[in-house]
Amino acid sequence: MGVIVVGIDHSRAATAALSFALEEARYRRARLRVIHAVGGFESYPSLVIDVAAVNRAAEELLENAIGAVREGSEGIEIESRLVQGSAGATLVEASRDADLLVVGSRGHGGFAGLLLGSVSQQCAQHAQCPVVIVRGSEARTPT
Repeated sequence: MGVIVVGIDHSRAATAALSFALEEARYRRARLRVIHAVGGFESYPSLVIDVAAVNRAAEELLENAIGAVREGSEGIEIESRLVQGSAGATLVEASRDADLLVVGSRGHGGFAGLLLGSVSQQCAQHAQCPVVIVRGSEARTPT
């Protein structure tokens, strides 16, 4: 059984990426691995951050995202992973044993919308498997 990896955050593009990845997992009869990365706090030692609260919020994000697609996911094995680290590096690492990596790209509208976000760009350049970048406003199922 293959593995489709999708990275999620709070964005509309991530929701669209999750929907795309779910449909692709159904089409390929693959397992869906939903990943949310939390980290980078070490870079800001002067900030006081309640890491436990951040992790609880991240776990809730994963549960809510998977819960939102659970009804349409019959027959698909879904696993969630909360990973400590930067989103780009985490997803590139996850691509090593994946058949497909799906990420969202937020874009900024107009000319800036032509540019990829830093995470999607990092994934496109360094992933070890094919990458699909889904724009939030362009959510649709694969053909």
